[in-house]
Amino acid sequence: MKHRHVKLLAASVFLALSVVSEMAQAAGVLTIGRREDSTTFDPIKSAQNADNWVFSNVFDPLVRVDKTGTKLEPGVAESWSISPDGKVYTFKIRDTKFSDGTPVSASDAAFSLLRIRDDAGSLWRDSYRIIDKAEAPDARTLVVTLKSPSAPFLSQLALPNASVISQKALEAEGAETFAEKPVGSGAFSVKEWVRGEKIVLVKNPNFWQAKNVSLDEVDWLTIPDDNTRMLKVQAGELDAALTVPFSRIASLQKDNNLKVELDPSTREDHLLINHSHGALGKVEVRQALDFAIDKDAIVKTVTFGYGQVANSYIPAGALYHYSDNLRRAYDPEKAKQMLKDAGASDLTLNYVVNAGDEVDEQIAILLQQQLAKAGVKVNLQKVDPSQSWDMLVAGEYDISVMYWTNDILDPDQKTTFVLGHDTNMNYMTRYKNDKVKALVAAARVEMDAKKREQMYIDLQKMAKADVNWIDLYYSPYRNVSRKNIEGFYQNPLGRFFLEDTVKK
Repeated sequence: MKHRHVKLLAASVFLALSVVSEMAQAAGVLTIGRREDSTTFDPIKSAQNADNWVFSNVFDPLVRVDKTGTKLEPGVAESWSISPDGKVYTFKIRDTKFSDGTPVSASDAAFSLLRIRDDAGSLWRDSYRIIDKAEAPDARTLVVTLKSPSAPFLSQLALPNASVISQKALEAEGAETFAEKPVGSGAFSVKEWVRGEKIVLVKNPNFWQAKNVSLDEVDWLTIPDDNTRMLKVQAGELDAALTVPFSRIASLQKDNNLKVELDPSTREDHLLINHSHGALGKVEVRQALDFAIDKDAIVKTVTFGYGQVANSYIPAGALYHYSDNLRRAYDPEKAKQMLKDAGASDLTLNYVVNAGDEVDEQIAILLQQQLAKAGVKVNLQKVDPSQSWDMLVAGEYDISVMYWTNDILDPDQKTTFVLGHDTNMNYMTRYKNDKVKALVAAARVEMDAKKREQMYIDLQKMAKADVNWIDLYYSPYRNVSRKNIEGFYQNPLGRFFLEDTVKK
């Protein structure tokens, strides 16, 4: 899921921080400081970590990814079966309720799947077009018929954006109101959302595992400045803080009042390239830029060794990762010659940087210096985090560093989103390759595991050859909490299991 920054007014910052200390002390209330606010609670209209990591505790999908991030387990569906031809999935819906007390029914599940497939505002339509029909013969039975067998389908159902929502609530309130105050069946429900300041979640007594939930309330506080978040958790004014700067990990680990969690992740940081901008549309130019970037130096200097050089859009440890994928060695002189041969020796690039993000700013300075050795002039445009995402979507950039974390176990999700369709302009790069697009679609329906693995190896090779973007590094999730907080962690797909978290 892609990284996203959102707007925060100075007044909102002051108000949020003025009440943080009081909230952090409250028994049963967990306060979490994070860089970004959410954008929406309509799951089909987001592809942001800032949203999905909250969604996962408000909504419940039919199928979940377990705590280890390696296998599927029951969610709203307590069991399921698959027809011999691999096209018909029959789910038994558990006897549970939404946060408003109304029963969760198979018709709600069918409605949710058809909505993510058909709604014009859905960012995930392509991934669910494999669904032919979703029907509810009775309140506890959901039957999904696919157009053809699909290897990633069961994994796709674990996507937070495909969670079961209340059809009655959405149609009664309207999509816009629902996006502000949703009705879900997860461990918590939304009590309040003050944009730019906080989201307050409260325990959902109707959650089917409610007896296991210790917390009464979870407050997600928007604090965009990295240093401020770290200081607040050190002072006991926050219970936890996300995205610890690499430079602060060692010092925070020495604080006996804190626990720094470096959880295994599927995070990959990369340099987005706008293929629609002049010379950047030439593959030789993009290849030259790849040669001009010293990824080892980034890992050493920016990540303090906590990162690992990336060689593929599929992260290390994930299904079908190709460890032998091409790694272009750092060679600024070769890059300079390639640019000259491509008629781009006077290349000037506009680099959009998120102001206040310590890691983003460090990478920007380093890349500016490295690219200069290849004769590329880079203008750093530091912008308020509220502006950067819209600029990328609008194509108002040449290069910019972003990151992605997987949301499902199968590589189809990320592959589809960044290589295989146009719903999100191939993740804002405007990358186009019809052969790649066709192979992405074919890999989705290939049921032979060995053949499918080779397809993804080929896709990784093709993406690297085309330089759809420049892979930079893989890194762990980096969070910190007070010593009295137990069970605060993320699985490799990023889910926080707040139903397991205990504040002592």
